[in-house]
Amino acid sequence: MAEWTAPTLEGRIVRLEPLGPEHEERLWLASRDPRTWRWLSIVQPQTREEWSAFVAQALAAADAGTALPLVTVRGEETIGSTRFLSMRPEHRSVEIGWTWLHPAAWNTGANVEAKYLQMQHAFEAWGCRRVEWKTDAANDRSRRALEALGASFEGVHRKHMLVRGDENRDSAWYAVTDDDWPAVRAHLEARLAQKVAD
Repeated sequence: MAEWTAPTLEGRIVRLEPLGPEHEERLWLASRDPRTWRWLSIVQPQTREEWSAFVAQALAAADAGTALPLVTVRGEETIGSTRFLSMRPEHRSVEIGWTWLHPAAWNTGANVEAKYLQMQHAFEAWGCRRVEWKTDAANDRSRRALEALGASFEGVHRKHMLVRGDENRDSAWYAVTDDDWPAVRAHLEARLAQKVAD
């Protein structure tokens, strides 16, 4: 199995770059719309100091090997971020999460291609057996997007997390396995070809 690192993952719509300190300012600018933060597990950072702490925490997780944060770039514009989480090489399993995009990038194919690139890397470079997602069970938009990707719904974990201070979150779990990947890959490649053609 290849070492679990994340190089820049390049697509036709977006590229995913490993997060570095040089991304902090551009991510700050991309993160200002409150709609981006509605379903994330923390309150939107409001000051530069809060944002610096958020980025520092992501970089510390990367240094510790517990997550691989990536910056989503379209052309030369930074539009959001995503991460590999819950990395379990011993089980060949990984989670994709902490995904957010500026609303101007919604419905552009950016999220579809980012997920495609991450799954391709997980299954084909790391040899994963499973890629999973957890989303707020009340987040219908995210759940529809995961189902449209071809991920299978696996159930709701009730009272899974306390988020945004002290708010309950029931989490809906989804996954794609290595058995599913060939069909999911073909489905996503067809969707992306249509987006590029439009």
